Amino acid sequence: MPKDAHIIIGIHVQDRIHQVPDLQKVFTEYGCNIHTRLGLHEVNDANCSVAGLIILETAGPDAQIEKLIRALNQMDGIDVQKMVFGHE
Repeated sequence: MPKDAHIIIGIHVQDRIHQVPDLQKVFTEYGCNIHTRLGLHEVNDANCSVAGLIILETAGPDAQIEKLIRALNQMDGIDVQKMVFGHE
């Protein structure tokens, strides 16, 4: 992976209420490898969705990013996808 590539991780969380505590532990462990974190979920006057989407812009060595992805993939109810944007 080129060092100047942007690696974005998309995380679909099926049950935010039950999964976020363990997810937050992983985010804390790899906090130095997370440049930007954006959380999205459906909210309206009647309720707040149990599912959500988190987008991470990563930083640091590729090996650390891969460890982060493996840690996320080991969690039940979490779907992880990676996008890589290189520079020409």
